[in-house]
Amino acid sequence: MYLYNSATHKKEEFKTHTPGRVEMYTCGPTVYHFAHIGNLRSYIMEDVLEKFLRWTGYDVHRVMNITDVGHLTSDADEGEDKMLKGAKREHKTVMEIAQFYTDAFFEDCRRLNIKTPDVVQPATGCIDEYIKIVSKLMDTGYAYFAGGNVYFDTSKLGRYYVFNDHDEEDLAVGVREGVEEDPNKRNKNDFVLWFTKSKFEDQALKWDSPWGVGYPGWHIECSGISLKYNGEYLDLHCGGVDNAFPHHTNEIAQSESYLGHPWCPQWFHVHHLNTSDGKMSKSKGEFLTVSLLEQKGYDPLAYRYFCLQSHYRKGLVFSWENLDNAAAAYTKLIARIAALDPADGPVDQEAMKPYREKFGQQMGNDLNTSMGVTALFDVLKTKTNDATKLALIGDFDSVLSLGLLEKAAAKRAEAAQAKTTTAEGGYTVTGEGDPAIDALVLQRYEAKKAKNFAEADRIRDELKAQGIEIVDTKGGASWEESVKRNKTRAKGRPCFCNFTKPIMLHIHIAFLLLQSPSHHNVSALLYFHYHRTPAR
Repeated sequence: MYLYNSATHKKEEFKTHTPGRVEMYTCGPTVYHFAHIGNLRSYIMEDVLEKFLRWTGYDVHRVMNITDVGHLTSDADEGEDKMLKGAKREHKTVMEIAQFYTDAFFEDCRRLNIKTPDVVQPATGCIDEYIKIVSKLMDTGYAYFAGGNVYFDTSKLGRYYVFNDHDEEDLAVGVREGVEEDPNKRNKNDFVLWFTKSKFEDQALKWDSPWGVGYPGWHIECSGISLKYNGEYLDLHCGGVDNAFPHHTNEIAQSESYLGHPWCPQWFHVHHLNTSDGKMSKSKGEFLTVSLLEQKGYDPLAYRYFCLQSHYRKGLVFSWENLDNAAAAYTKLIARIAALDPADGPVDQEAMKPYREKFGQQMGNDLNTSMGVTALFDVLKTKTNDATKLALIGDFDSVLSLGLLEKAAAKRAEAAQAKTTTAEGGYTVTGEGDPAIDALVLQRYEAKKAKNFAEADRIRDELKAQGIEIVDTKGGASWEESVKRNKTRAKGRPCFCNFTKPIMLHIHIAFLLLQSPSHHNVSALLYFHYHRTPAR
């Protein structure tokens, strides 16, 4: 297997410290708000990677943190704690916020068929580990105390810019947006390991430490959790590309300085989900969530299919049109699988081997998920029996996790209850009991039989325009409404809620408060309005 390594900027053969075992770490969410679908793209691709490693025979031990303290609104140790910000927004405690949004995150993962990691560790549960690491860094001269905080001294490193080969001038204080000069730092790239003082005095969570009452910096949390559960040698570290600097850069600095040897050789970074306005980001008030997709009539797994069609190292552009195309392709794929007969067997293990080998080669070439999806269609076109096709599809879907066999089985069960029209010659049309549509499908069949392919295509296009998908079967055809015609789709509506527009903000707040004056939680009301009401 070959993966692109962000640390070396090239594709490399994947190797592990212990043969046959993968120690894998994934940066988890900061649970101060709902995850948007851009966040979830990273977790989908990391999920596929883990499952493919298991498919190839590795014993994978995957660890993920939950950031419930220490992540400031600027990744450069500036601003307010995101958790405290969420607590103030909803008039709840930090731990109440953390639990609510942790549960919401894993519910989104469930709907997207994302496997829960072997270890999930909230940052607040490893305070002793962070203190241990920081203490040793202080003792060995890699850290210093200044202005009430403990800082990592980046001047002690031979190389600091690991991933992006940043120009130091570009990182000068005042050049990068959101970075303010900290007079306590010896060097502009030094970062906080432990806070005892900050620009706000109402930090909710604090712990005793050798340097005073305070709380850990964001970067030290992932190092401490990984060292506790993955051990001294990490094989694979994953996260969004926006975490490469400074978060992952600082993880490497402090972990290797603490250990005294190389820590993690392989880094896997997933690129952004973009809109026409650029990267999707909660900081800009954008909330396109899994719940909202469902409210608009989309299967969450259609979004997973949408993500798998693009390579993880390429920015993926979201639009409703692009999602519609993916959803239609996903629906068609399920229909084709549902048309297979599980009793048409037995499974031919020998016939499966070349397809499994090809799938392994394609997915093993830097996790090429688009080719992995293509492999499903290759299977459908092969001349082997249906039972073998279903076995292969199930095998590949153990990695892709699109729920194909389950949804196909459900569709077959629905088809068993569907109404069938039989024409002269034995041609059958199976649908939802609409005679007009049955007649058009039969007209298409007659046109094809007369080799009038232009007319057949015209009929198919006419039906497609009505939201009707046709799947040709043995001796006939089946049809269904891909998007129910009684549903209103939000074509042309912005793909996210922009809370930054002051006029609309005040209108929505006023509207919702008038309806429910007892509610003082404006953020929750806005979420309910945008995420729980049907599209207009």
